[in-house]
Amino acid sequence: MNKEEKIYFSISEIARIVKIKPHVLRYWETEFSNLKPEKSEAGQRRYRQKDLELIQTIKNLLHDKKYTISGAKEVLKKYPVVCNIKENTINANWVKQELNEMLHMLES
Repeated sequence: MNKEEKIYFSISEIARIVKIKPHVLRYWETEFSNLKPEKSEAGQRRYRQKDLELIQTIKNLLHDKKYTISGAKEVLKKYPVVCNIKENTINANWVKQELNEMLHMLES
């Protein structure tokens, strides 16, 4: 399954995809109010595709374009990140996977 088909990502998966440390992600959550991953009942972060895209944008602004955190916040206010997943790409397999993950959460 590729990253666009996956519904939830753990902090370690996001860190591996974006190539940053998990503690950096946790710090960014305190600085960027629109970066708020869901948390499981056990308190584990569950990032979605929209979170991944926002994190990639934040990394690009901070690391590649050399913005400060306050500068990156201003850019994100002016140009919010829009998730690339379009409504028409949601299919039966995606819905089935989402329901199976919810069932698994309820059973545990």
